Amino acid sequence: MNKLAVFDCDGTLVDSGANIFTALSGAFGEHGIAVPSPEVSRKVIGLSLVEAIATLLPEEERDRHVLLAESYKRHFQRARAEGRVEEPLFEGIPDLLDRLEADGWLLAVATGKSDRGLTLCLDCHGIVDRFVSLQTADRHPSKPHPSMVEQAMADAGSSPETTIVIGDTAFDMAMAAAAGATGIGAGWGYHEAHEMLEAGAIAVAAAPRDVFSLIPGKEAAIG
Repeated sequence: MNKLAVFDCDGTLVDSGANIFTALSGAFGEHGIAVPSPEVSRKVIGLSLVEAIATLLPEEERDRHVLLAESYKRHFQRARAEGRVEEPLFEGIPDLLDRLEADGWLLAVATGKSDRGLTLCLDCHGIVDRFVSLQTADRHPSKPHPSMVEQAMADAGSSPETTIVIGDTAFDMAMAAAAGATGIGAGWGYHEAHEMLEAGAIAVAAAPRDVFSLIPGKEAAIG
């Protein structure tokens, strides 16, 4: 079986929290709804869009959640068209991808982004072709459902025993556990370490350079 490393995107590969909060603020403001604080908003990053809004506004009806999700998309797409979206790679991510590939790992992404949003994000960094499988909210239930990881494993020819999931939220770690894969928390992202550990992470890396040493059977960190 092939070895597969499945990455979350927002908060793991790229730092997109400010963009997400700006679009969320625009959507909520457009509909006269009080905007949650950045601290509260970042806790739902990683969920699919409608589910994230439902988590923030549990008292609202489903059709209202869908309406707000469409508004969020418009605000985000407008910001991107105007050149206001910045999604920088976290420091150390290129080195981590290089190290994994050199050790024989295939790479994949499982994210709450749309197909379009993910492709634009990865393409701007010139890394979209490094991933053998790109799984998004357009074709799967929201995390922590294991569907995205299961499809990535099918695409890569890997098994749960040869698959790791690297993500910064409890949703990512619960998704990994549900798929039978090994979850490694990205401590540089948007959830606290204890949240990821409680959701099933075997460990939490403080920085991308620390991930390799946390893979079962590995000892040397990226130097």
